[in-house]
Amino acid sequence: MKRPILFSTLCCVVFLSTSVYAQKTALAEAADWKAGVARVVITPKQPMAMAGFASRNHPSEGTLHDLWAKALALEDANGKKALLITTDLLGFPKDVSNHIRDRIKSKFGLDRDQVLLNSSHTHSGPVLQDALTDIYLLDAVQLEKIKQYSLALEDQIVKLAGEALGKMEPAALYAQNGVTRFEVNRRNNPVATLTKVAELKGPSDWAVPVIKVVNKKGELKAIAFGYACHNTVLERYEWSGDYAGFAQIEVEKYHPGTTAMFFQGAGADQNPLPRGTVPLAKQYGRELAAAVDRVIEEDMRKLPATLSTAYSEINLPLGAVPNKEELTQIAKTTPVAYQKRWAERMIGKIDKGEQLIRSYPYPVQVWSIGGQALVALGGELTVEYSIITKQMFGQDAFVLGYSNDVMTYIPSCSILQEGGYEGDAARMVYGMPAKWDVTVETRILNEVILQAEKAGVPKIVR
Repeated sequence: MKRPILFSTLCCVVFLSTSVYAQKTALAEAADWKAGVARVVITPKQPMAMAGFASRNHPSEGTLHDLWAKALALEDANGKKALLITTDLLGFPKDVSNHIRDRIKSKFGLDRDQVLLNSSHTHSGPVLQDALTDIYLLDAVQLEKIKQYSLALEDQIVKLAGEALGKMEPAALYAQNGVTRFEVNRRNNPVATLTKVAELKGPSDWAVPVIKVVNKKGELKAIAFGYACHNTVLERYEWSGDYAGFAQIEVEKYHPGTTAMFFQGAGADQNPLPRGTVPLAKQYGRELAAAVDRVIEEDMRKLPATLSTAYSEINLPLGAVPNKEELTQIAKTTPVAYQKRWAERMIGKIDKGEQLIRSYPYPVQVWSIGGQALVALGGELTVEYSIITKQMFGQDAFVLGYSNDVMTYIPSCSILQEGGYEGDAARMVYGMPAKWDVTVETRILNEVILQAEKAGVPKIVR
């Protein structure tokens, strides 16, 4: 009886070895991309102002976990390159983003269509220079710290880009959407009554887009994933990536040696609810990581080594800009401190003879990664943009907000008409003189269609 068992065991070993060999051989033949991954800690080395909540009144007090910038460099079979950079930051303001991308262009030859800067929108990261000026009460010492941190951050990210480009090796790419459901539409579901409702209201996007990068040896090199939800679980005075930071930590625990990268979706009107504690942030991080891990373990779409990129900045008009008299009235009557500071700063500009801006150069970016559509839009993007984009280009499309420049909220047409924080008041937080013109949604989506055509992303015919 022993011989058949041994023979059977031996056959099993031979079969398994042959199977593993076949898998690795197939992978080696499929590794027609080149990919490089790099990462750097961007946690401030000293206490400084924290971004996101106007209620905070003093600098940071410690670190819950480190903040990171991470880069994934890609090169297709024809030598076309692209660089995805993800960060545990509230958002890149225009000047910081422009400086980084201009330096990457100068040093590595990548144009703006080839570089995508995304922020997780953690509200437990540092304030950057020229960002959300009117909600922070900062003295000269803090302003200098912010300036120096922002300059150092630019250096770090440019260096990071070079490291990722320098580490490129043969790889295979895969993509797929997962799902998890802890985001809640905050405009339609009041926090105070959330525990009493049996049904959530309003649109949401529960997709978890995932890109997997495997090297020629069959090793999992990088996992880039996203979710459309504010990183606002925590209001503490400790640095952290919030739920997205915990999710990246969990994914890397599941897959040692892998770099996990989080990109923010169209989550401007979506909150993780309930919120407020570290255990909740960890719970949401584990939920998101589990969704990612499920996708990784299932069959994913293999992406052929073809890469197309397109980018533009459209002149997005603002609505009616208030005059000095209207601003003076706001400054005298508003009970909200940041709105008073905003109005007074606008008045100061007028008194100096400055013209308040009437439009803004809004970034629109589209990539096709082996046929995987990726649409990256600037600002705090509300969820309807993701829903409509997927209606146009398919439910498999990846939609990113908070990309390349975060200048204010980007409301849908319906939210703009409804008003409220996302539709109106948030522009004061960001220092914009007026809310967007009523044509904002149409203009952005038309430009997405145009850039998708340039990138070779087909529109669904209905």
